[in-house]
Amino acid sequence: MTPQEMVEKALELSANDDCVVLVDEGSTANLRFAGNTLTTNGVARSARLTVISIAGQGVGVVSRAAVRDDQLEDVVAAADAAAREAQPAEDARALVEGVPESPHWGSAVEPTDIGVFEGFAPALGDAFAAAEAGGRKLYGFAEHSLTSTFLGTSAGLRLRHDQPTGRLELNAKSADLKRSAWTGVSTEDFRDVDVAALDSSLAQRLEWAKTRVDLPAGRYETLLPPSAVADLMIYVFWSAGARDALDGRSVFSKPGGGTRVGERLGTLPVTLSSDPSAPGIACAPFVTAHASSRQSSVFDNGLPLGPTDWIKDGTLEALLQTRYSAELSGLPVTPGIDNLIMSGPEGGRSMEEMIASTEHGLLVTCLWYIREVDPQTLLVTGLTRDGVYLVEHGEVVGEVNNFRFNESPVDLLGRLTEVGAGGRTLPREWNDYFQRTIMPAVRVPDFNMSTVSQAS
Repeated sequence: MTPQEMVEKALELSANDDCVVLVDEGSTANLRFAGNTLTTNGVARSARLTVISIAGQGVGVVSRAAVRDDQLEDVVAAADAAAREAQPAEDARALVEGVPESPHWGSAVEPTDIGVFEGFAPALGDAFAAAEAGGRKLYGFAEHSLTSTFLGTSAGLRLRHDQPTGRLELNAKSADLKRSAWTGVSTEDFRDVDVAALDSSLAQRLEWAKTRVDLPAGRYETLLPPSAVADLMIYVFWSAGARDALDGRSVFSKPGGGTRVGERLGTLPVTLSSDPSAPGIACAPFVTAHASSRQSSVFDNGLPLGPTDWIKDGTLEALLQTRYSAELSGLPVTPGIDNLIMSGPEGGRSMEEMIASTEHGLLVTCLWYIREVDPQTLLVTGLTRDGVYLVEHGEVVGEVNNFRFNESPVDLLGRLTEVGAGGRTLPREWNDYFQRTIMPAVRVPDFNMSTVSQAS
């Protein structure tokens, strides 16, 4: 069956009151390389069927990979049986209606393939040659995926979204493997990836690292690049569930009850937003919920999504809301969206300009191993990696040791002294799960490097 036929047949087979069917058809292509040599390449296909059956207010969800035509009836029957045995769902609502059918609903799925790297691969080869001549080694991978999601419901919805996703992670090491630098980019199709420029930036960082300066733990004026800012702001976004805030479980809970929506979080006019139609990071314009959670509801499947400000000009504007949680909070319905944009005052400077205006501080390349310590303040801990540099009188003078940090990204919003120009970036820590971000570099006057790390 085609994905569309599988949706229709599953809806027809369900014997319960309502049914939601999601079919995800995926394809990936990848290149992997080490030591200035391509090591592997490959393509893969995947398919997953999710049947959400509703009996009264009971919900049964069954999800299976690579379902054959002759297995479909059993999957639907299992979902129907689970729904009949389930306790009433607290988020039960009427299914979404009235959303026009996606204009390309009936089109065939066209998977990605290795041809997506047609222009990128030769440029990568040139970068290998340049790195070899410069006495450094390049490691990393390039990956492109295309996922087509088909959503059909017994309420009449027929919606489809095709999501291209690409990422490149590039790590450069000195010939003796003692110096290391990382960079990464996110892309829709690899046509906009400037490999030569990325390699040049890594070469500069390895040159900086020839001078080593050991520093103690402490609070330092710190420049965080867009990648590191993305990792911190994604954690803010993931922690912004309305249910947790209402229950007093999160940094967005108001003392005494309620949420902090409407409260000013920072002095600078920083905005954190999402927009399904944002150029370069476009994502699904409707809710696709494969299961209910504290931040999503299967009953909201197909709900239209639009531009949403989570923080506007420094003030908390919205939290992740289902229709159910919105009724509890009295706030608008604002479901999660699969991209994130941070912006500050107009005229933000480039990272190079920010470095040039720094008298004494640290330039951090990226963060990793970020873990939550205290949800009430959103205190997180993590490590620096692949290059922390000392800036003196507007110039980078050498590499310093790595640190463990302890910071709350929400608290950081109130302490920023500069927000740079924004651009599309790839988070280092979370790019397996969240890749569509536009972020600025920021200046923090007192970033807490809590201990020296032995990681290298």
